[in-house]
Amino acid sequence: MATIDLDKTLAAPIDDVFELLSDHAGYTRFRGFKTAELVREGTGDPNGVGALRALAVWPLRFEEEITAFERPTRMDYLIRKVNIPLRHEGGTIELSPSGAGTRVHWRSTFTVGVPIVGGALAALLAVMIRRGFVRLLEDIDRLAAR
Repeated sequence: MATIDLDKTLAAPIDDVFELLSDHAGYTRFRGFKTAELVREGTGDPNGVGALRALAVWPLRFEEEITAFERPTRMDYLIRKVNIPLRHEGGTIELSPSGAGTRVHWRSTFTVGVPIVGGALAALLAVMIRRGFVRLLEDIDRLAAR
């Protein structure tokens, strides 16, 4: 099992950060995302609980379902379908005010179901995904500053 646990403070205000994070169809504005589509709208909010989004970030193609949505402080998700043997245990993005900015705590846990080398593959994948999370948050900070 691999866990990504990222804590980062952005200069952008919490409402702007949450809006960009939860705009599922808008993820193509972030580096690395080739496609982003809101496949199914959520309950109460198009991007809320039950929303299903399809994303492609080379080499991954996956579908995530939003499992918790508390504007502007929390969004949980679960990868339901992915093109590699990855079993996602869930992800949580928690936001809190930090001065004029926003503290982001992002946690995601998964396993890779490949005999013998699954643990090593999960560790390598965790490094790559963590780097992607950092880049996405940097892009959010940049876009929110406009």
